[in-house]
Amino acid sequence: MANLKLFTSNGQRTVMAALLPQFEKATGHRVEASYDPGQVMMRRIASGERADLLILGAEALDELAGQGTIVPESRRVFSRCGIGVAVSAGSPRPDIGSVEAFRRALLAAPSIAYTIEGASGIHFASVIETMGIAREVQAKAVRQPGGLVGELLVAGKAQFAIQQIPELLAVPGITYVGPLPGELQKTTVSAAGIFAGSAHPDAARALIEYLFTPGAASVVKRMGHEPG
Repeated sequence: MANLKLFTSNGQRTVMAALLPQFEKATGHRVEASYDPGQVMMRRIASGERADLLILGAEALDELAGQGTIVPESRRVFSRCGIGVAVSAGSPRPDIGSVEAFRRALLAAPSIAYTIEGASGIHFASVIETMGIAREVQAKAVRQPGGLVGELLVAGKAQFAIQQIPELLAVPGITYVGPLPGELQKTTVSAAGIFAGSAHPDAARALIEYLFTPGAASVVKRMGHEPG
């Protein structure tokens, strides 16, 4: 039995928390998962860190496959997810159904939490620039490099959160409002691939196959992703 190492993004945390124990029970393999924002994970890999399996943005997988870091034939699209909005439990649900309504909601929010290095935070920073309200939002922003910004709502440090939908759904005690308006939305496509030089390529392939079973796909969907 193998002791696998998995590198993945924070957005996959709840999915893996549900699926990995099932895989371990079914196969006898053990999986050690390490989570970080995509940019942080890419820096770790660039510095020489390696695992057996990687689940990250599809563009990152393509880049790493081109470099020979990931086995190109092992790459498979795993899931897709969008960016959403949540508010503190008990707060009124703002209207975010249109770009103008979303703009009003952002300006009315007492404080807004988002990440600095996560894909959702980077995209949101460009959205508020495009909307012409970057100065107003940044003045009341509560930012952190990565992690679950919904936890800032639970802690009372912010009232409004922007992050990928699965990461918002992973935090109990907050209210998920809905996705960003379509014109402002960004869908992240995640892919899985095996590291070249993996010590356990057969077990890594077995994990990939498990993650694409119908049962796993139903868990992926329940956690706010669309299966690949």
